[in-house]
Amino acid sequence: MNAPRMEAPTIDAIRANRARLGEFVITTPIRLVVDDALAAAVGALTRVWLKEELFQRTGSFKPRGALSVMLDLDAAALQRGVTGVSAGNHAISLGYCARRLGTTAKVVMPKNANPFRVQVCRELGATVELVDNVHDAFARVKEIEATEGRTFVHPYEGPKTALGTASVGLEFIDQIREAGASLDAVIVAAGGGGLTAGVACAVKQMSPGTAVYVVEPEGADTLSRSFKAGTPQSIDAVRTIADSLGAPRCEPYSFALNRRFVDEVVLVSDDQIRDAMRLLFRAAKLVVEPAGAAALAALMYPLRSRLEGKSVGIVVCGANIDAETFAKQLLP
Repeated sequence: MNAPRMEAPTIDAIRANRARLGEFVITTPIRLVVDDALAAAVGALTRVWLKEELFQRTGSFKPRGALSVMLDLDAAALQRGVTGVSAGNHAISLGYCARRLGTTAKVVMPKNANPFRVQVCRELGATVELVDNVHDAFARVKEIEATEGRTFVHPYEGPKTALGTASVGLEFIDQIREAGASLDAVIVAAGGGGLTAGVACAVKQMSPGTAVYVVEPEGADTLSRSFKAGTPQSIDAVRTIADSLGAPRCEPYSFALNRRFVDEVVLVSDDQIRDAMRLLFRAAKLVVEPAGAAALAALMYPLRSRLEGKSVGIVVCGANIDAETFAKQLLP
């Protein structure tokens, strides 16, 4: 692949940063799922390992990147606080990180954000502003930066963010080796591409023979479009139930890192994501938001024939969903 070159995080740097994050984040478990329904959906000989990042503090991987940025703020910047844009998970993580570091967070969210996520943000002490859409949210954050002096913590872009998200891939490979196993492939879902960039960067450096596949919803295909164009692209609107994966555009650093380390980007439909949510509930007893099921949906559908009989790692990236919404998505 003709990938743009940039300074990528080294394994030593990723490991050192993970140590710095300390108990602010947890090392989430991995699990080999053995289940008849799963076998029917992905192939009887396919071994599925879950990296259960839904059990991370705040219910998603997001604190890994946010803390990697915030721990470098000086005392004056930390006192002024942080701001960010999010449909939910990043906003929740900023509330958590701000509380742990003794500062404040003001987050901007689209009006269609899940009310449960808005409530969680406020419970963590974050100030929440609601705007019409995610494009307006980015514009409002610029105003907050200018008028309040808050530091903008990007939801998915930048070297420090990737350094943090890379710890998911680092842990996954370490844990798989401790289990005496190996992975032929890892599948991870993309919103803006910050998680996928970090995971792919770590996995490919630690286990070059492991393929890394990224999955996006058909209604939020910014990374797929960017791969095809060879440059970061944007979309006019997000049209998917997986709102956590609804980034309006790709950004240069995370795009370049993805291009360098990711093997392929595949797309899944909302109905395929719902099928994966049902399967995770049945086979793994996990209640996940749509974004958390997207990676399994990719294994069940576009990647099934290619990965049948292989050892496959699935990153279950988040589970911030209320009971009513979860039940509604599971209905046929």
